Amino acid sequence: MSAAPASRITVAINPNASFGHNREVGPRVVEALIQAGYDVAMLREPNYELLRRETAHAVDAGTDALVVVGGDGMVSLGTNLVAGTSIPLGIIAAGTGNDMARGLGLPIGDTDAAIRTLLESLHREPRVIDAASVRHGDLTTWYVGVLSAGFDAVVNERANTMTRPRGSSRYILALLRELITLKPVSYTLTIDGVARSVDGMLVSVANNVSLGGGMKVAPGALLDDGLLDVFIVKKLSRFEFLRVFPRVFSGTHTTHPAVEFVHARSVRLETDAAIVAYADGERVGPLPVDIQVAPGVLRVLV
Repeated sequence: MSAAPASRITVAINPNASFGHNREVGPRVVEALIQAGYDVAMLREPNYELLRRETAHAVDAGTDALVVVGGDGMVSLGTNLVAGTSIPLGIIAAGTGNDMARGLGLPIGDTDAAIRTLLESLHREPRVIDAASVRHGDLTTWYVGVLSAGFDAVVNERANTMTRPRGSSRYILALLRELITLKPVSYTLTIDGVARSVDGMLVSVANNVSLGGGMKVAPGALLDDGLLDVFIVKKLSRFEFLRVFPRVFSGTHTTHPAVEFVHARSVRLETDAAIVAYADGERVGPLPVDIQVAPGVLRVLV
């Protein structure tokens, strides 16, 4: 079905996406949109918070579409500005992980294909997908991919405190450091109002299939089924965890007896351990958190 084409498009660019390796992608997107006859507002700021503020101002002032250029952090930025509105979100994958682009079937690693897909999608009805709201204290934010509250979140937290190395190997070093002290965490999970206790290594609440650049933590997750997939890895020895963990890259971990999936509309995660939740790779804050699916709240250009 054809949609009335947008006329004014806001393009928010993360110049540091993929550690600055894709700086030329944003300007190429803007140039292609201008050549196609669109009125384009290009936003590119030196840091994420300034970019978020400027993009919020542009959305408030009025735009027909918001296009983000970068990785899943930029998808998070865009989702938190347009979820629940009629403004569609376009994604040009130029980051490190690009899990939401992967989940939507958008081109990755091919700028020309990504631009062609964007231009074509502006003449179609946007796809309507779910998102999830996560409440931490008085703050509520949106995410569209995966919320992590286990070993992977601990690794993410450590990596963010490290200043070296600057590249993707920082995550690997953080992972190796956390493996030394890896142990189960006692959680209280309240799923659709029913509480249960779990000693687990990993707990994630997924709307999308993957995180971390293709780790298929929830292979059965659907973006538009009105449900979240709660992924639980129960208590394991360090050796057995090291055997299971690599299988998430292929999605073959689902048959392991310590792995459990539960469909949910609402989830509360609690623990006495020092666990910080991350959603779409962005820091949410220490547990507890409350998560609620919001069916059909986000329109995306695909």
